[in-house]
Amino acid sequence: MTDEREIRWGLIQVFTGDGKGKTTAALGTALRAAALGKKCAIIYFDKGGESHYSERIILRNKVPEIEIYPTGLDRIDSTGKFRFGVTDEDRAEGKRGLQILKDLIAKEAYDLIVLDEINPSTHLGIIDEDSVLGMISERSSKTELILTGRNAPQSFLELADLVTEMGLKKHYFYQGVKAREGLDY
Repeated sequence: MTDEREIRWGLIQVFTGDGKGKTTAALGTALRAAALGKKCAIIYFDKGGESHYSERIILRNKVPEIEIYPTGLDRIDSTGKFRFGVTDEDRAEGKRGLQILKDLIAKEAYDLIVLDEINPSTHLGIIDEDSVLGMISERSSKTELILTGRNAPQSFLELADLVTEMGLKKHYFYQGVKAREGLDY
């Protein structure tokens, strides 16, 4: 019996839900692709600042096949508290992230582009849903996309070829354990 399913790049994957692991799954997929010499990019939406994202250290220093583009403001203040709400600066950073995406798509040089936290950025109105959909449709048919984050818009779910929902069953955060460097960020 032969397997007649086609093997191709250019699909759309969505990792969403309220459980831990969406960005981690996308990073793992990017590492797999990079290991095979595929050219990858990760655009971090609404993840500004540097001190809360340990994976960027190894990506910058050891994995040149994965280019990273952080955008957004730092949402964690000097006391460790998370800043909620959306400001004009947040929206400006969202537009900057979309411009980076537009530029990367125009190059047609990437096998995989991860759009980290694009789902909640769209849900919160930091970026425009129709703009994202337009850029997705403009990409090369061979460019794989991974869209991560909670609250994926229905239009992203319908467009996707794969949707994985990470569900929260139990989390040590709710038992008083703070986020741990190297494990959670």
